[in-house]
Amino acid sequence: MTQASADTGLRHQDLDRLIALMTGAEKHGPAATSTLDVLWVLYDRVLRVGPGSAQDAGRDRFLLSKGHGPMAYYAVLAAKGFFPVDWLPGFGAYDSPLGHHPDRTLIPGVEIGSGSLGHGLPLAVGSALGLRAQGLDEAAVWVLIGDAELDEGSNHEAIAHAGSAGLEALHTVVIDNDSATHGWPGGIASRFESAGWSAVTVDGRDHAALHAAFTAPHPGRPHAVVARVEKKF
Repeated sequence: MTQASADTGLRHQDLDRLIALMTGAEKHGPAATSTLDVLWVLYDRVLRVGPGSAQDAGRDRFLLSKGHGPMAYYAVLAAKGFFPVDWLPGFGAYDSPLGHHPDRTLIPGVEIGSGSLGHGLPLAVGSALGLRAQGLDEAAVWVLIGDAELDEGSNHEAIAHAGSAGLEALHTVVIDNDSATHGWPGGIASRFESAGWSAVTVDGRDHAALHAAFTAPHPGRPHAVVARVEKKF
């Protein structure tokens, strides 16, 4: 299955303008800007899903666990044609589908309702297990989490199970902007590697490095990409 994106004519250089259309006091700006490049590379070059295939059983699944500050996510979805750009100025309004946390029942292309830290990775593990049980071996599951989410014990249970289960379909992107309370000897990637994952750390703004990390082979193992990003205020 190929990505069935609608060609809106919008490109990476348009994303800052799209984000600027969303206003309000609860923007969580740094949370949005830290994910922007990762989201663009995934939706532009990696994920096999688009507006025309968002309900296909064999599609790739992208789960945004880092659901607070979702403006970058909304900007990328709009740029890829999942919903109209003219939804963006209504961000956070009472009658807008674009809430401060994404809602899968309101926004085309959104797989989970998110924003409560620590839930996305366990949900991604369950999704990968479910796809395996259905024999949908070509469908990949991607989840984007923040480094602070690794303070939550639920994620470590998910990491341990995914490694032991050999969930090759599962991919986790960790946005590392030094927000976590706790650390790990050897860095975040070592936490995943110790549980049997393939893992790599890259510059979270470098599109070529991100693409290479996202597409690296990892037979028989889940894959983690730690994207180092400095905070922007």
